[in-house]
Amino acid sequence: MVSSLNASIKNAVDAIKKSQSNQAVGDVQEFSKTVKKSALTTTAGATDIGVLAKNATRLNVASTLSANDKVDFYKFKVTTKGEMTMGQVGDDGVRVQLMNRLGRVLADSDPKSGDDYDSFKKLQAGNLTVDKGDYTLRVTRDKGQPDKDPKNYAMQLVMGNYSKDYDTVAKAPAKGDTGLALTTGQQATLDGLNSAIGSLNSIPTGQTGTQKLMGSFNLFA
Repeated sequence: MVSSLNASIKNAVDAIKKSQSNQAVGDVQEFSKTVKKSALTTTAGATDIGVLAKNATRLNVASTLSANDKVDFYKFKVTTKGEMTMGQVGDDGVRVQLMNRLGRVLADSDPKSGDDYDSFKKLQAGNLTVDKGDYTLRVTRDKGQPDKDPKNYAMQLVMGNYSKDYDTVAKAPAKGDTGLALTTGQQATLDGLNSAIGSLNSIPTGQTGTQKLMGSFNLFA
């Protein structure tokens, strides 16, 4: 059910090399949480992944866009203006958009999105300046990707160095959430993510962005 990630990880390595220069400062504190995503398919149901503070925190999230799920949303807060870096690994065919609190797209991984794609490349390279405020990540499938195919992904956000590392493992909604039940495929994916807590907790502190993200995919092996 879960496809091999070898090719997609290889393709992502170049894009997240910038993260290698974002160094851990001192003894890194690691925090990990496992949450259930909301069954809502709007920004109102976005999963909170934390506060992004320049030279202080690094945010990591790993999840699966389950079979027949259209979209995942994640929200985070930026405490000060600065250049943000985003690393991403996962299955091919995953589209990621960065939006501000008003829902305006600031960066888009779709190569056909014009200026927004240029901004996405800047974001990957650590050259996209963002203001203080609230932001949302929107994760969907690329156009033409079948809804029945689950898509695994992990994303990482950092501004400069960091001393606190926050991991979020986002699982599919619980049965009965807002009256929606999981399909068989979604439940199978949820079961597969149960091993994520131990996987992410076992990652040594102070790893580079590439090591961190690639290590998170032990849960999808």
